[in-house]
Amino acid sequence: MKFVTAIIKPFKLDEVREALSAIGVQGLTVTEVKGFGRQKGHTELYRGAEYIVDFLPKVKLEIAIADALLDQTLEAIEKAAHTGKIGDGKIFVFDLESVLRIRTSETGEAAI
Repeated sequence: MKFVTAIIKPFKLDEVREALSAIGVQGLTVTEVKGFGRQKGHTELYRGAEYIVDFLPKVKLEIAIADALLDQTLEAIEKAAHTGKIGDGKIFVFDLESVLRIRTSETGEAAI
């Protein structure tokens, strides 16, 4: 099993969710986060005053999947979240040691 964490632009969330649903991913967790990478923030104008935004709004997706779905999942996220501009995000993949569904006590891939 794998645990996929993706950081994407907020306006791409619906496209990514639809792409994941289309390949059979059954659930994901979404968190609104702020951060920066190579973008290093930007300057905005608010009520005539200029200020620097250091942390940009992003969305963090967390997905537990079976090993067989990994390549499809990465491809679906990459294609749906891609804009070609700086700040498109990153995808991280971790090995998932175990999963337990609390309601039924199922473990492993059955619990995903």
